[in-house]
Amino acid sequence: MKNLLSTIAAVFLLFTANNLQAGTTAAASSLQPVYDAYFTVKDALIKSDAKLTSAKAKDLLTAITAVKMDKLKKDEHTIWMKVVKKLTADTKSIVAATDLKKQRENFKAVTKSTYDLIKISKSEQVVYKQYCPMADADWLSKEKAVKNPYYGSSMLTCGNVVETIK
Repeated sequence: MKNLLSTIAAVFLLFTANNLQAGTTAAASSLQPVYDAYFTVKDALIKSDAKLTSAKAKDLLTAITAVKMDKLKKDEHTIWMKVVKKLTADTKSIVAATDLKKQRENFKAVTKSTYDLIKISKSEQVVYKQYCPMADADWLSKEKAVKNPYYGSSMLTCGNVVETIK
């Protein structure tokens, strides 16, 4: 009987610990689709493909509108409420633009909002904040190697890592 109670207690503790951990990761990952979509927009800009960039920005817009605010942690929610309107408007501008120059200009603002979010909530992977002095602009990357979304192949490696976000 004593062994049975010990086993039940151990299973209960394991179950409780797993649920607490799942709740923590669920909150941390609720913005991950936004981050993932952001990276696909950046990659399309690296390719200097305005049509692809617009399509990927639509995916980002979908990810933004799918965020369940009640799943965000308090500090994430606070930042989300500060950036969501601008993030949505700037993303819509990328979708609507057919000119790479305009898309890249709006991407600067999208990056600022995404950076504010990623700093407070953290991504599932290490993220590098990179900076291009020629464009006077930042972007976020999952790779340490610089691939510049503001100039594409014409100045692909212009820039440097200015921050590592873990």
